[in-house]
Amino acid sequence: MKPVPDKPLRTGYTTGSCATAAAKLALQTLLIGQPPESVSIYLPAKQWAHFTPEFVEVNELSVKVGIKKDAGDDPDITHGAVICAEVSWTEEAGVQLDGGEGVGRATKPGLDVAPGEAAINPVPRRMMTEVVTELLNESGAGKGVRVIISIPGGEELAKKTLNARLGILGGLSILGTSGIVRPFSTSAYRASIVKAIEVAVASGCTHVAATTGGRSEKYAMTQLPDLPEEAFIEMGDFVGFTLKHCKRLGIQKVTLAGMPGKFSKVAQGVMMVHSKSAPVDMDFLAGMAEEAGAAPEEIEEVRGANTATHAAELMADYPAFFALFCRSCSVNAVREVRGGMHVDTLLFAMKGQLLGKGEYSE
Repeated sequence: MKPVPDKPLRTGYTTGSCATAAAKLALQTLLIGQPPESVSIYLPAKQWAHFTPEFVEVNELSVKVGIKKDAGDDPDITHGAVICAEVSWTEEAGVQLDGGEGVGRATKPGLDVAPGEAAINPVPRRMMTEVVTELLNESGAGKGVRVIISIPGGEELAKKTLNARLGILGGLSILGTSGIVRPFSTSAYRASIVKAIEVAVASGCTHVAATTGGRSEKYAMTQLPDLPEEAFIEMGDFVGFTLKHCKRLGIQKVTLAGMPGKFSKVAQGVMMVHSKSAPVDMDFLAGMAEEAGAAPEEIEEVRGANTATHAAELMADYPAFFALFCRSCSVNAVREVRGGMHVDTLLFAMKGQLLGKGEYSE
């Protein structure tokens, strides 16, 4: 039976687009006294987007509008969140933009906004300012407005993101460069890795720990208690990408932390460790078992193992196997960036036991 082709994935809109639409509709209501049924904005992606408000709240001195975020088929933590904008008049000309409930605030250098500012990134900030300024100019109102962006429940949602690690506290970020969320985009994850490295550098780190996920990060923290929190980078499957950006940004030492499944690929020289990127080479692992002094029958057991984790379990009594494993990871990592960096590798079992470590530099 032939596989059924995947349906095209549905795109969605960024928090920045939703905030801009909410701000525009709120100001339109403030100007004409009655809320429009919908609002359209022109996105940086050079296309129009149309939004219907979740609610419009008209107060004596302000108007508040909420737009429910539709992230399309992207597994976005903010999908379904209501992005709100409250607009009120000011005597001063121009646009005053700030974050309210559920919008984080920057506390560390190296981010796209300065410490102390609301976490409204430059493109959404520009989108909102331009849309509101254009409406004000057309109306001839002769005064300015204050725009407060908020996300009910945003502080709780932010606990499921890397915001606190990056130094964005109290809520979510208002993000987006194109205005559109493209489903399952690796570009967003890659961008977050680069940003995390930039924050580490801005915090004075020359040594970072790059981990494949939350569990390996937790285990690495127990082994590296002297490293500050911002030095821990969740690289996911993007080992080579992370290493290259670490070198580019001046990091001198990288500790790789992970488990046998993904790191067996790094030991082979594969720097993209997604399950579909390359198979685990059991002959390679069997060769290391032989070098570590395993008996012939044990070597064959490794060769026939179901997974790299299974192979690691079979080699539990051979510390030399894990030393070779980790050194091979470190050697390949340094060669991936063509030298000029020190890399050490920490290999953990699923429950946190340190199986081995190894280092290399050139």
